[in-house]
Amino acid sequence: MFAVVETGGKQYQVQEGKYVDIELLDLEPDSSVSIDKVVAIVAGEYSQIGQPYVEDATVKGKVLSHGKEKKVTAYKMRRKKGYRLKKGHRQNFTRLLIENIEFPKKSEALSYVQKIDEQKQKEQEQVENKLKEAQNKRVEKKQARKETLKLQHKAKKESVKPTKPEPEKMAEQTQAVETPEAQEN
Repeated sequence: MFAVVETGGKQYQVQEGKYVDIELLDLEPDSSVSIDKVVAIVAGEYSQIGQPYVEDATVKGKVLSHGKEKKVTAYKMRRKKGYRLKKGHRQNFTRLLIENIEFPKKSEALSYVQKIDEQKQKEQEQVENKLKEAQNKRVEKKQARKETLKLQHKAKKESVKPTKPEPEKMAEQTQAVETPEAQEN
């Protein structure tokens, strides 16, 4: 739920509990402010758009501090004339903490917004659960793949095991090869 407020010739989107930097107000820090120029209130079905302002709607806030924006530089130059002009400007602002947005049927709008938030939260939980399940399935598939690869590798090693000839058998084979030659001579 938020409101659109007009102050200082500009419109700002504000929410309860958040701060906004607006055009400089001539107020001391920690003083309270009430803005009656509420252009619109967005709260689901209970949204209201003013013509030009919403009736009986106010935004209450507290002045936190005053400050200056970042410097904006303006540079002018006329070529071939030696004319150069550089200016800097820092716009003043007031930081305002939004404490309350008041409008007709606010309690109904808040209950509606709470219901929507609960629905969104349930949907988010369902999505997270589905993601966790998918991730668990991926991990299980990966582990199963690793196990099958290990088993395949083990089976491959056992089936193609190079056999080293034992020294006694080698001696017998060499004797067997030598004996036919000796018989011929």
